[in-house]
Amino acid sequence: METAVITPAPKRRRRHELVGVVTSAKMQKTIVVRVTRQFQHRLYDRYIHVAKKFYAHDEQGEARPGDVVRIVETRPMSKLKRWRLAEVLGRRNSVD
Repeated sequence: METAVITPAPKRRRRHELVGVVTSAKMQKTIVVRVTRQFQHRLYDRYIHVAKKFYAHDEQGEARPGDVVRIVETRPMSKLKRWRLAEVLGRRNSVD
């Protein structure tokens, strides 16, 4: 009679989180988030701003253009979507 050795499941690694501004919410359950990062150039010691856009899953459709949101890394949901909306940090405050 053999005894089975049960090994604990490996722990998930902590998921990456980014904060950015919603630039588009025209697709169904998808938002486009612009994340801007800043770093110092090695040679010239000037600060450079680089922006990148991420496609994120928004199940309830709660984010609107101009909102500041937090997105977290998740499994691939489509060709471009690898992030999902975690929370809306701030609403756009303009009079349209």
